[in-house]
Amino acid sequence: MPDLIITRAPTRIDFGGGWTDVPPYADEVGGFVCNLAIARYATVRVERGDRSDADATSAADRGIVDAAARRFRMRDAHISVASDFPIGAGLGGSSAVGVAAVAALAAARGERMQPSAIAELSREIEISDLGIAGGRQDHYAAAYGGALGLRFGASGVVVRRIPINSSTRAELERRCVVIYTGQSRISSDTIEAVIGAYRAKDAHVLRALGKMRQNAESMVDALATSNVDTLGVLVREQWSYQRSLHPAIPTPLIDEIIERGMAAGAVGAKALGASGGGCVLLIAGTRRADDVRAAVAPLGEILPLAIDEHGVERCQ
Repeated sequence: MPDLIITRAPTRIDFGGGWTDVPPYADEVGGFVCNLAIARYATVRVERGDRSDADATSAADRGIVDAAARRFRMRDAHISVASDFPIGAGLGGSSAVGVAAVAALAAARGERMQPSAIAELSREIEISDLGIAGGRQDHYAAAYGGALGLRFGASGVVVRRIPINSSTRAELERRCVVIYTGQSRISSDTIEAVIGAYRAKDAHVLRALGKMRQNAESMVDALATSNVDTLGVLVREQWSYQRSLHPAIPTPLIDEIIERGMAAGAVGAKALGASGGGCVLLIAGTRRADDVRAAVAPLGEILPLAIDEHGVERCQ
């Protein structure tokens, strides 16, 4: 292997359809997610030989990269992770780590993997090796980048890239406000609770998941036609269904951020990921982005947003 390999993979914001990508719902009913990769990265370094000096890799990230190394039978390398996003923020960070690690280790062994194969192996490591409950959307966002419409079923995943022109990209980057609440959360507990309700055929959860899937399909059309206002309205509807899935999903702080943002001119808002903390996305109305940012800024850390169009890539 080369002396040093560096890869990075983006995180994402999920506009809609999250939860419907999680088995058994995704396999039995079929799921659909619309998401967007953002330029907040997990960067993985694979270096030849052992190193005794400590690095900044968190315990959770260490578990992911060590499990990936076992998959590739890589015993003669030091692997470290650096991230430029908050941990437990609902941005799909652990999946970005997994995707970057798989890509780096494949490159170290001289293997060429397609994005879908990278995403599937990253998820397999999380689910089977580490016992972390979750779906597929985060891994695909990290592997492919850009705006995606992802259809999930028993036969696999169909990936639709949603083309975004330069003016729409600029509009999304200006009008999408992402704020970190400072409250990290453990998504697997909430995911297991919601999926448990689905298995029990809870009528309310079944209806909410179905509405979320349909809503996400409409988001693809809104993005493809550069209609950010319609996207914002759909995001607002998505949150009404998402928050109803489990009492732990909304929090008083999330509700206050959304209330203030909507009063200041947002057309839609929702918590990201499994929620219960993490980040909140607000889509500001035309010419209201500064008002929305000012309204919510006292409640958390606003994360500057840029779109990633490349997905996982090798940096060295």
